[in-house]
Amino acid sequence: MTKVYCYDRCTTCQKALKWLEANGVQFEKIDIKSNPPDEAALRELHKRSGLPLKKFFNTSGMLYRDLKLSEKLPFMSEDEQFKLLASDGMLVKRPLLVTDSAVLVGFKEAEWHNALAT
Repeated sequence: MTKVYCYDRCTTCQKALKWLEANGVQFEKIDIKSNPPDEAALRELHKRSGLPLKKFFNTSGMLYRDLKLSEKLPFMSEDEQFKLLASDGMLVKRPLLVTDSAVLVGFKEAEWHNALAT
């Protein structure tokens, strides 16, 4: 089952969910604020995605800015970064699409189309 971690007030998430519905994709919507992925899940999703860990951070979020993470992340170990990501779903870039074969961070229509093509 396709899962989408999202936040209802995020316009990019809203756009992604509308796109999924318009394309007839069955999915489970997970509120990233109230039910964020834990550290083990984040490690697995990161590994499956093939992306740099920094791509998993919501760099445009208020919490990211408040914690001055643009200055701190380069000096943090990977373990510290995973612990931080798991501490608050609002730090995780969204939407986060998880399928059997792909993990995508953020919404890029062409990437999602390719990942969901059967």
